[in-house]
Amino acid sequence: MNLTGATALVTGGSSGIGFAIAKTLGDAGARVAITGRDQDKLARAAATLGAHAIQADVSQEADVTRTMDDVLATFGFLDILVNNAGIGSFKALVDQDLASFERIFATNVTGPMLMGREAARHFIARKRGNIVNIASTAGTRGAPNGTAYYASKFALRGMTECW
Repeated sequence: MNLTGATALVTGGSSGIGFAIAKTLGDAGARVAITGRDQDKLARAAATLGAHAIQADVSQEADVTRTMDDVLATFGFLDILVNNAGIGSFKALVDQDLASFERIFATNVTGPMLMGREAARHFIARKRGNIVNIASTAGTRGAPNGTAYYASKFALRGMTECW
């Protein structure tokens, strides 16, 4: 894969799957920006990857807008958005609290919608661009104690199909 000259943004790029995706994109020649909530972890990951770090919480609309502004100011354009940021919690329904349920949906569903919306506005103007949503097999089946996480991945999968 040759992505020389392309610009990619990976949310949740400071660890795990997001870090690996950012590394793969960078190794393929892309200029990469990563987001994360933990400033120290983000800075270490960005230094290792040679990526541009943006501290942001995808569930916060102001952070999403600031992230896109930063990417465009730094690189001039965006070619690839990878919506990878995600969180989970696994509790029995009777133990599921509203605050953690809403936080999971805010990060796993609302965050990709907000990032996708901002990227799509840029992509439409450029007449090109790619959005990749990282979901899970949890979006294809239910499981005990999976109320919030599994439901959020079902929602992300459905939203992706709509786009």
